[in-house]
Amino acid sequence: MSIDLITVGRVNLDLFAQDIGAEFADVTGFDAAVGGSPTNIAMAAGRLGLRSAAFTAVGDDTVGELVLRYLRDMGVGIDYVSVKTGTHTSLALVGVQPPDRFPLTFYREDPADTHLTIDDAAAVPMADTKAVLLSGDAFSRGTTADAARKIAQTAAQYDTTTYMDLDLRPSEWLHPHAFGLTLRPVLPWVDVVIGTEEEFYALLAPDPGPVAVGARITSVDREVLEQLVEVLLDTRTVETVVVKRGSAGATVLNAGTRTEVPGFPVDPVNTVGAGDAFAAGLIWRRNAGDDWIQACRQANACGAIEVTRHGCSVAFPTADEIAAFIESTEREQ
Repeated sequence: MSIDLITVGRVNLDLFAQDIGAEFADVTGFDAAVGGSPTNIAMAAGRLGLRSAAFTAVGDDTVGELVLRYLRDMGVGIDYVSVKTGTHTSLALVGVQPPDRFPLTFYREDPADTHLTIDDAAAVPMADTKAVLLSGDAFSRGTTADAARKIAQTAAQYDTTTYMDLDLRPSEWLHPHAFGLTLRPVLPWVDVVIGTEEEFYALLAPDPGPVAVGARITSVDREVLEQLVEVLLDTRTVETVVVKRGSAGATVLNAGTRTEVPGFPVDPVNTVGAGDAFAAGLIWRRNAGDDWIQACRQANACGAIEVTRHGCSVAFPTADEIAAFIESTEREQ
C-alpha cells in the first residue's frame, strides 16, 4: 500500500499540566500524550485521512511501548519506528498558561530518536511515498542526521514531494550558527520549506545573531530576510517557501510571486501544536491537488482550531471539523 506522508524526526512522551493557568511550580498533575513536532504532523495528517507513517525511534522501555501503542491507536504507521536498545524515549513537560505562556521543558539526554541509522532509512519505501516531511531538528545530532540526509537524497530520486519544517529548537544545537550551516546543504533536496520568520532568519542569515542554546532569535532584520529568501527561490534551491505568521495566517513565496493567506480570528487556549496542525493541513491539501491559496486556507483553519483546544495530539481536527469551521466563519463575515 502506498503512503501519503512519512515524517522524519523526534518523538516525545508529552506531559501537559492539568492545572490551567497555574505557575509551573504549582502544577499538581499532568495528562500524558505523544508528541514531538514531526510525529505530531504524522498524527495530525492521519486525523485528516492521510495514510501517514513516522520514521523515528523509541527506547526499549515501557514509555517506548506506550508511544508505539498510542501511534497505532492514532492510525499512524509504525513499521519504520525503531526500538533502540539501551536508550530512553524522549520526554517533554508543558505548562499551560493562556493566552501566550506555555513553558516547555525537554528531557532529551541521548534519546532513542537520535540513533536512527542509514540502514534504517534504507528500509523506508520512498518509491511508494507521496510526501515526506523532514524536521530540521532531525539534523541536529546523532546518527539520525545521516539517516535524515539519506531520506532526503532518496526522496529526490522519486516523484515524492519533500517538505522541511524548520522546527528550530535552540537547545538541540551545539553552536548558534550550526542550524543554518547544517541545513543549508540539505535544501537542494527539498521542495517546500515551512517555518517562522525567526526560523528562516536562523537558516539563511550568515550571522543570525544570538541564537544561543536555550534562547530564541529576538530580532529579525526583515529586509535582509526578504533578500535571502529571494536568492533561495531565484536560484531554484527550493521551489516554495511558506512562512507561518500565527493568527495573521501565512505567506507563500515562489520565484517571482508572493501570496498572503489570512488566518482566522480565534481566542487561543493553547498554542502548542498549532504549527504542526498547519503543516499537516498544508500537506493534506497539496496532496489532494489544491493550489497554494486553497491549501494554506485549510492549513490556517487547522491551526486555528488547534489553538482553541487543550492538549496537542489529542486536539488535532478532522476534515469534517475543518469544513464546518470554515463554513461557520464565512457565514459570520
